[in-house]
Amino acid sequence: MFAAERRQLILEMVRANGAVSLRELARVVQTSEVTVRRDVRALEAEGLLDRRHGGAVLPGGFTRESGFPQKSHLATAEKTAIADLAAGLVEEGEAIVVGAGTTTQELARRLARVPGLTVVTNSLLVAQALAHANRVEVVMTGGTLRGSNYALVGSGAEQSLQGLRVTRAFLSGSGLTAERGLSTSNMLSASVDRALVQAAAEVVVLADHTKLGTDTMFQTVPTDLITRLVTDEPPPHDERAATELQALADQGVQITVAGAGGAGASAPGGDGVPTGRQQPRRETPLPGQRRMHPGAPGGPLRSAASLGEQQAAAGERARVADMRRR
Repeated sequence: MFAAERRQLILEMVRANGAVSLRELARVVQTSEVTVRRDVRALEAEGLLDRRHGGAVLPGGFTRESGFPQKSHLATAEKTAIADLAAGLVEEGEAIVVGAGTTTQELARRLARVPGLTVVTNSLLVAQALAHANRVEVVMTGGTLRGSNYALVGSGAEQSLQGLRVTRAFLSGSGLTAERGLSTSNMLSASVDRALVQAAAEVVVLADHTKLGTDTMFQTVPTDLITRLVTDEPPPHDERAATELQALADQGVQITVAGAGGAGASAPGGDGVPTGRQQPRRETPLPGQRRMHPGAPGGPLRSAASLGEQQAAAGERARVADMRRR
């Protein structure tokens, strides 16, 4: 494919979806991410699109919201890995809230086998994924149906959440930055997401690396209210995504990263995926992460056992050195 043909196809994908990752663009045009990055840089110089961390968006600063059909085909492998890890955070018998989104829909498919679970949601897609799970109770909010993402929004949805208290909220969004936290492009969706946050003791954000550093119009969860981020591992060259992850960790957000092929991804639909505490996950040092004191915000990357072993080894070395001096 000639460069002009590649760039035309890249433009068409961005115009259709609003935002597309470099990884997805490289897959569609069948070339390397290095080549795609060069094409995106050239198109940005012409004012035809804007570069973002690990991807490209429509020009004009804030990204517009893509419809569900477009979102469902973006970063599918990453969303599967994220959903696998997030499912491992859920205990039997818990009560949780799950917001709207394609990543949360993937999570819901994996929660169908968690016994005694109660899921409160404003998403028709999440409810549908759990509709035949006979050991999971699904509670729908009220509200007005927003067709672009199959979610219930408006005052009815917000009022139905008043007085509710659950252990965790699982939310997605259009962008995530350390400065503003999670954000979305729609005012009504943002308002309901804020009500979901108010109902939960902890907030878990599910966001693939293409959303890191992307800022959209309406803030839903400020950074200081995010307990944990479950994301995928950014490409090695994506220094800006790594920097954003580090900034989030510095503000106390726990980061759980799905490595390439290491998240137990399954076939579509989540069949055969372990649920509850059986699902493995790993706390991964952030790409390019500096060494931090164990007590520093965002720095619990070494276990207490490993620290104890290091201290014991240091004590033994000091004892041997003292004996030699004698």
